Amino acid sequence: MQTGTGLYTPVITKLIKLKKTFLAIIAGLFCAVAWGQNSQSALRDLRYRLWYTRPATNWNEALPIGNGFIGGMVFGGVQQERIQLNESTIWGGAPNNNIDSAAKPHIEEVRVLLAQKKYLEAQAAANKYLGPKGNSGMPYQLAGNLYINFPGQTDVSNYYRDLDIEHATATVRYSSGGVQYKREYFTSFKEHVLLVRLSADKPGMINCKVRLQSPLVQELTAANQEIVLSGKSSDHENQKGQVRFNMIARAKNHGGTIQTDTSGMTIAHADTATIYLSIGTNFINYHDLSGNAPGRARNDMQAACTKSFNTLRQSNIRFYQSYFNRIKLDLGMTNAIKLPTDVRIQNFAGNNDAQLAELYFQFGRYLLICSSQPGSQPANLQGIWNGELKGPWDSKYTVNINTEMNYWPAEATQLSELGTPLFNLVKDVSVTGKATARQMYGARGWMLHHNTDIWRITGIVDGAFWGLWPTANAWLCQHLWEHYLFTGDKKFLKQYYPVMRGAAAYFVDVLQKEPDHGWLVVSPSVSPEHEYITGSHEVSVAAGTTMDNQLVYGLFTDVIYAAADLNTDKTFADSLKALREKLPPMQVGRYGQLQEWLDDLDRPTDNHRHVSHLYGLFPGNQISPFIHPELFAAAKNSLVYRGDVSTGWSMAWKINLWARLLDGNHAYKLIKDQIKPVMTRSGGTYPNLFDAHPPFQIDGNFGCTSGITEMLMQSHDAAIYLLPAMPDDWDKGSVNGLMARGGFKIDLAWSGRHLTKLVIHSALGGNCRLRVNELLNNRMLKKANGVNSNGFYRITDIAQPIIKKNDKDLNVKLPKSYLYDLPTLAGKTYRII
Repeated sequence: MQTGTGLYTPVITKLIKLKKTFLAIIAGLFCAVAWGQNSQSALRDLRYRLWYTRPATNWNEALPIGNGFIGGMVFGGVQQERIQLNESTIWGGAPNNNIDSAAKPHIEEVRVLLAQKKYLEAQAAANKYLGPKGNSGMPYQLAGNLYINFPGQTDVSNYYRDLDIEHATATVRYSSGGVQYKREYFTSFKEHVLLVRLSADKPGMINCKVRLQSPLVQELTAANQEIVLSGKSSDHENQKGQVRFNMIARAKNHGGTIQTDTSGMTIAHADTATIYLSIGTNFINYHDLSGNAPGRARNDMQAACTKSFNTLRQSNIRFYQSYFNRIKLDLGMTNAIKLPTDVRIQNFAGNNDAQLAELYFQFGRYLLICSSQPGSQPANLQGIWNGELKGPWDSKYTVNINTEMNYWPAEATQLSELGTPLFNLVKDVSVTGKATARQMYGARGWMLHHNTDIWRITGIVDGAFWGLWPTANAWLCQHLWEHYLFTGDKKFLKQYYPVMRGAAAYFVDVLQKEPDHGWLVVSPSVSPEHEYITGSHEVSVAAGTTMDNQLVYGLFTDVIYAAADLNTDKTFADSLKALREKLPPMQVGRYGQLQEWLDDLDRPTDNHRHVSHLYGLFPGNQISPFIHPELFAAAKNSLVYRGDVSTGWSMAWKINLWARLLDGNHAYKLIKDQIKPVMTRSGGTYPNLFDAHPPFQIDGNFGCTSGITEMLMQSHDAAIYLLPAMPDDWDKGSVNGLMARGGFKIDLAWSGRHLTKLVIHSALGGNCRLRVNELLNNRMLKKANGVNSNGFYRITDIAQPIIKKNDKDLNVKLPKSYLYDLPTLAGKTYRII
């Protein structure tokens, strides 16, 4: 037996080795599959994350969190954490208006000079008499900083920080001294507090000093494991700062101790610690500062501190995702997603990384959710995040495009409720703007110029070269009408109809007859922030600029339709129809361009950041490739002349314009121009994905989100146009939840420019007219015929353009498209593909 065993030993050993090898192969295959699954899971986890391998070294690398009221910028430092804090109602000054009661005769003087084509004299008179009076608006200010110092953490490895925009949380992780540390941050939407949780993988390792700081500080007090900072806003331009605020920071620990004095809170040897921060102000509204700042901060703190970090976080995620999850966009993923966000920005222009565009799209929605909530102030030039006492352009509301651009994505990306703060602002300035209309222009109704602030000023801000623009009321009213078109909310329309009517009444009184054609024009005005050349001089003041003509035409049209839908005010609506016929038509100039001014003053070498005369293309709906091909071609020529690279917000506007021009590759080229490292003389994107003018302006983020939406779907031109501007790089993808005018929610997928899925959810019922670039075969669809019967798709009929010189080919080559009608019932879903 021993001999026999000895004979078989080599064979048995070999079999055992083969078995081990086979098991190793099987185990390897299982590991490979598991790794593949984990890898895919890891990629999915990175889909909605901005992440980095080092702390922020400056404000434009910090990560934003917010709840519409409190904003925080998380730096993620190891030895010292800094969270820069804002509260949406901490502004310099106090209730005021900056009306120039002496302006009226000088406005008349400028009107006469413009009618006589004495442009230099008109500019000189405007500069002399019609600049800002009293002040140019108050600045939005930082509240201060929450600092957390961590002694002894110098030997650091495996550093990681992120902002998870799917869950509205930020995280910092690193190892030091054999301990893994973790910090988690979020702002609670319901409890109105900011929270930070500090933890470690070993007990007793949380040691830190927590303190509050503010350049606006008046007093610091401490008691009962909390510190309180009381402050007051700054004086500015002869206005005394009267916004009072209280910040409270309180800590709750598990294990260890907390000691508190006016220098801060010292947390020692804790297993975990949670910091709660609340901010209350005395602001009630633009004319009332009687609020109880300490009581508000105290009430929010006491309500939040009864709940654990995890309870608040889970509740917060549910609330936030009730907005965020309404839209799902998938443009595909590549290995680029494994790189830190700042590296992806550097590589984006030359890489196939469409998912970064997807992330940027959703980041814009994240920023709107976090900076504009019902009851909060509207998102300003910096949203809710400003690290200075006097931020760029005071962080005010620039209403000659920037404020409006902030809300371009609201309706189409299912964030309709978040327009409420903007609607409230419009209602406020319709009150404060009545005295401005009466005293400065001798008119009924209401108006404001190119800037306002939390006090809802309506007078001229900045010099006449920039500030003498009286047409913001018309642009702001467009948002009221658009909200109605998307939602069909007739109660809302009835509530805001007087605001729209008041804006129209202002123009009924101020329109002037120009001498050459007898057209009715806005005078004096400017084409925002731009100039024309007369002689060798730059002049901005003008009469009948194209943007003004488009805005007034659009406002009159919206009020006419609104009166009809509400079955009211027919006499006034009829008067607007008569006046509308006397407005100047859009004109094509000698370079084949859409003229910016009443006279043909454009320069083909002009690359100014504003493209105001293209308002009628976007966000307006007055230039259709199917109805007005000459205007469409002229608008394209104007955009080509202006060039691509500009300030960040300007590039974002151009993305929308190129999408409306049905050129997806050019729109995507501009997305790549925008999402690039910031250059000195042009826009770009900071490492934290904030848009750069430079400096940071949030409107570029919102504008790009809107532009991507317009590339995927448009619903302004009497139909819902699916995939109207698809770039070659987006060969395959899907989007669920985009909203179209008329209350239609659209889910679609595509491959190789062909629709592979189309589902339509009808909230309001009525005819759903589709425009697609391919034939669809579904019995529910009928070939469209005649005017769309859906009342939310009324054509804005524009008079024919005047062709002065046809030096350019104005023929338009459009993609072949097909129109279909789908009768729908309210609340029903229709699967077409």
